[in-house]
Amino acid sequence: MLRRLLIGFGLLEIVKPEPVIAACERIGLRNPGEPQPRPLALAGARLEGLVFVWLLVRGRQGSALVSGLLGLAGLTLVLVPRPVIDLSQHLVYANTDDLELRPWVEPAARLLGVLYLTVTLLSRSTNEESATEQRESEIAESSGRLPLPAR
Repeated sequence: MLRRLLIGFGLLEIVKPEPVIAACERIGLRNPGEPQPRPLALAGARLEGLVFVWLLVRGRQGSALVSGLLGLAGLTLVLVPRPVIDLSQHLVYANTDDLELRPWVEPAARLLGVLYLTVTLLSRSTNEESATEQRESEIAESSGRLPLPAR
């Protein structure tokens, strides 16, 4: 269920990132109408959605490097969110000095880190399930039995 929900979120970010960005601005900024997003803001949101979908559908077979980077970003956000918040603001907005952050931005960034780690862990379980199914199929073929139906 959680995997499907996160895949849906990733697809939404790919197809229509503007509402996701607007929601994040309403949550994190006292002045959500003032940000001047850089052109790369939409591309970054789409990339995040693509990474979520890619990893959750393909698992670690998709890319161990991408999975590792997402996990590292998640761990960094959980442990020391402030430098990541500052960096992401400079990458996403042209007027970072005008933005007024709400006090719960750091806890929200930590939650985002937990989300990244969750996607990473779910992608790992996809890979393990695929390997188990493949082994069961190979055993069934070598013994002349039909493979068990997928669960």
